[in-house]
Parts: sequence; structure tokens; C-alpha cells
Amino acid sequence: MNGHTNVQIIEQGGEPAFAVVPYSDWLALTGGESHESQIPHEVMGFIIKEGATPIDAWRRYKKMTQAELGARMGGLSQAAVSQLLRSERPQKKTLERTAKAMGISLDQLDI
Repeated sequence: MNGHTNVQIIEQGGEPAFAVVPYSDWLALTGGESHESQIPHEVMGFIIKEGATPIDAWRRYKKMTQAELGARMGGLSQAAVSQLLRSERPQKKTLERTAKAMGISLDQLDI
């Protein structure tokens, strides 16, 4: 990005910690990507630090029980959800159904 950007620097303990930019500048910097396809730090932490699958990481982030996820997916049993949470390569149709039940985009499960 060329030109001046209005950036606000936020300090913690006397050191720069965060840079805040206007949303229009953020869109220009990211190529206009929507925040809907982003993945929260906590989700990645579950995946990297704890070896969770993306579906399980999102479930935990959303604070959903296995039974609740099963109910939102149309009545899957807790045992079926448990098996899904361990699956390394669920089918696309299952991923779509899971994303809809969690209120996230399919892209957010494609990690």
C-alpha cells in the first residue's frame, strides 16, 4: 500500500503492542478479505498446542457440548459427534453441515 496510513499505536508496559488502522485501510492491506474467513487465535491454539481437529477446536471455541453440536446437526448422537471430532478428513458434505451448525463458513474449517 502506497501513501500515508492513519495508524494508532497502543502501548503496553511502555512498549508498542498493537497497531490499529482504519477499516478501509485494513481492507486495502488484506485485499478486501472479509473477517468472516478469519480463524481466531484460540481455535489455532487448540489445533497446534493440543492436536485438536478443526471441528473440535471450533466446537470448543464456541463452548458447545458434543450433544449440542449433534442436536444442531439434525439429531446426531453424542457418539457420532465424538467420532466426527476425531476425523482427520471428513467429507465435504459433513463439513458443510458442521459449519452451518456452528455458524461459521466452510473456509474456516479448511485448516
